[in-house]
Amino acid sequence: MPKYKGRGIAFGVDEKAAGDVVRAARSKTSKPLIVKLSPNVTDICRIAKAVEEAGADAVSLINTITGMAVDIENRRPKLSNVTGGLSGPAIKPLPFAWVWQTVSTVKIPVIGIGGILTAEDALEFLITGATAIQVEQPTL
Repeated sequence: MPKYKGRGIAFGVDEKAAGDVVRAARSKTSKPLIVKLSPNVTDICRIAKAVEEAGADAVSLINTITGMAVDIENRRPKLSNVTGGLSGPAIKPLPFAWVWQTVSTVKIPVIGIGGILTAEDALEFLITGATAIQVEQPTL
């Protein structure tokens, strides 16, 4: 996740920083601005409201969740970066809740992301209130 200049934080986890970044982007374009929200926050609705007020045309949620894999034989992390992004079917129940909450907080469209592999998965997101969904390409 990109860092917010001068503050040393990932701007997606701070409502003021997220709003500032969206406001800056909005000042440079009249094209549709869809902001992908991080799940690694205390209150995703506060971030969604901040980016809406700053000029976002829609929000998509969620981005990957920070996870870690452990190599038990070598007693160390499997990933060279130690942590990485967890996505796919394992996280599907989490974005359902965040989409549900966000839809009742903002007036802009909410795009559901996370674990959508089947028509049933897509319908579940639409039932939670998502305006649209992002379909993931399965990896084997």
